[in-house]
Amino acid sequence: MKKPNFIIMGFPKCGSTALHYYLDAHPEIYMPNQKELHYFTQPYISKLNQGEGDLAAKEGQIKTTHAYFNLFKGVKGEKAIGETSPSYINYPDSFKNINKHLSNPKVIILIRDPVKRAYSNYLHLLREQRETKNFSQSLELEDKRKEEGYSDFWYYKFNSFYYDKIIKAKEAFTDVLILTQEELNKNTKKTIATAYRFLEVDDGFTPANFNNKYNKGGLYKKNTITNFVFRQGKIKSLIKKAFNITPWMKSIKNNIISRYQYKPDPIDSDLQNKLTKLFKKDVLKITEIGVDTSLWDDNFFK
Repeated sequence: MKKPNFIIMGFPKCGSTALHYYLDAHPEIYMPNQKELHYFTQPYISKLNQGEGDLAAKEGQIKTTHAYFNLFKGVKGEKAIGETSPSYINYPDSFKNINKHLSNPKVIILIRDPVKRAYSNYLHLLREQRETKNFSQSLELEDKRKEEGYSDFWYYKFNSFYYDKIIKAKEAFTDVLILTQEELNKNTKKTIATAYRFLEVDDGFTPANFNNKYNKGGLYKKNTITNFVFRQGKIKSLIKKAFNITPWMKSIKNNIISRYQYKPDPIDSDLQNKLTKLFKKDVLKITEIGVDTSLWDDNFFK
């Protein structure tokens, strides 16, 4: 039975979709057509479904062992076999089960400036028309939403704390690579080559899609097209089940909706400062273990 020997395991809104498609383009790497499987975190996240659109958003998650390994039956001798599930890193208790089934896979973790990550997370739910509060209000509601059983995707602050979870990943798995979304965006070829070397495949290969940008973020004018693309619902879930979303489909979608995109308002300066203080200690510890945070907000280091 073929099974993954590496995982892209988070963090949410840090570039895992782009990296998934860049790795999938390599002839020595096998990635299933479906990403965000979330199989190993089902015991922790399956009942977190009380937020607007949560049930529909979880429709495609893999819930059985048979369904999980069935996704890799198409492997044809590829050296590296992987999957992408951004929820894994947030639940270190899942690491033992991952090791039990996958025997110490290589792990890739993507992170980004935590304030920008939190705001991107908020904007994601806003453009899906699930979030109805402003950013400041939604941050204040985080603990309440946890208590009420909202999906963890609503936990904007929780998803931006990295250090403790990364340390637990390093303790659980032998080979862990940490990349930042900023370096993936600024030095795409170089960062992709770093990932290829880590997976022990030809790092001289340049994927044809390396210039493509996925899940561009921002906000979009509301109309029939953008409502269909972004809003969660049963019809959308059925389409996702019937058709595997490929990179070229993503590109077509991005080209269509880009004409409706607009830049969101920046974070209020007082809230920006408050969040910078909140995450500062975590950022400094991340930097101390050798992660390149040079492209993050300078205020973390003052």
